[in-house]
Amino acid sequence: MPIGVSQIPDVNLAKSSNHGFFAASFGHLNLMIWLAMLLVVVAWIVLFKTPIGLRIRACGEHPRAADTVGINVYAVRYGAVVLSGVLAALGGAYLTVGYLNTYNENVTAGRGFIALAAVIFGNWRPFGAFGAALLFGLSTAIAIRLSVYSANASTLFQALPYVLTLIAVAGVIGRTVPPAAVGRPYKKQ
Repeated sequence: MPIGVSQIPDVNLAKSSNHGFFAASFGHLNLMIWLAMLLVVVAWIVLFKTPIGLRIRACGEHPRAADTVGINVYAVRYGAVVLSGVLAALGGAYLTVGYLNTYNENVTAGRGFIALAAVIFGNWRPFGAFGAALLFGLSTAIAIRLSVYSANASTLFQALPYVLTLIAVAGVIGRTVPPAAVGRPYKKQ
């Protein structure tokens, strides 16, 4: 990390970790983690309780019907793509400045695909994706802890999050239904 670059601060809610499990787990988290948890709630409210959320979902499910009622499908879709890029950039900023305090090539190590799998596994809903991300994060934490006990199997343990991702996306756990028009370009008629 270059000299003079500041780190994203931690939010210290607990003065010491002697207050139990929750103080040790949630007492010293990075500011970006708290913002991410807040964004889950905000995303759910925006998507399911506001008119713009209804428009976003309409443009993802049936863009022709949305266009018929006067919604600019191109603007809504481009806005959603730009917002997703901003959120992905915040994730990358957390990895480089908030967690590792350095930048290396391939710093994400395939976590973008795990994030995509979390969205699919979470049934395309904010709280479902959050739960899936917690599940994949738990598997990463288990992989880090178990590699200490067995040096021979450390590679196997490090592959655990990716294997769990493959199992989740392959549909062994459940089938999810994506928005009907996801990935299909819209042509105005």
